[in-house]
Amino acid sequence: MTAMLEVKNIEVAYGKIVAVKDVSLTVNQGEIVTLIGSNGAGKSTTLRTISGLLKPRKGEITFKGERIDGKPGHTIVSAGICQSPEGRRIFPRMSARENLELGAFLRNDKAGVAADMERVLDLFPHLRERIEQRAGTMSGGEQQMLAVSRALMGAASLSAVR
Repeated sequence: MTAMLEVKNIEVAYGKIVAVKDVSLTVNQGEIVTLIGSNGAGKSTTLRTISGLLKPRKGEITFKGERIDGKPGHTIVSAGICQSPEGRRIFPRMSARENLELGAFLRNDKAGVAADMERVLDLFPHLRERIEQRAGTMSGGEQQMLAVSRALMGAASLSAVR
């Protein structure tokens, strides 16, 4: 059986500074995998590399058997990988609904999008009460719920929360 995600011996650097060296991990269908480490250990760099925001100097990354290292981020999102980044990176001037709709931007299945909208609002009922509110006026906890829900709206087969 092919792993859903396989990271093999990646090395990632910021200029001359090596941030990640010889990192490998495998995620199989249905598994939950956690990266644990102190500040500066390379957790975020690893996730950014998987998402295509950074390119590894060495190693390879495959998703569902296809190499994705070096591909642009939008291609990787289209393939089915999404992240809910730390720091609540929502769009503050847009409503909660608009933020959620952006999470489903690449999808063409209206019925599926509507069903997922209901699913995330059931998961986070407080968002339903705030659905037309500007996201920037929500509390920090509400903004984090919105960020996670927006990632879920992409209907990705692999999701990461930082």
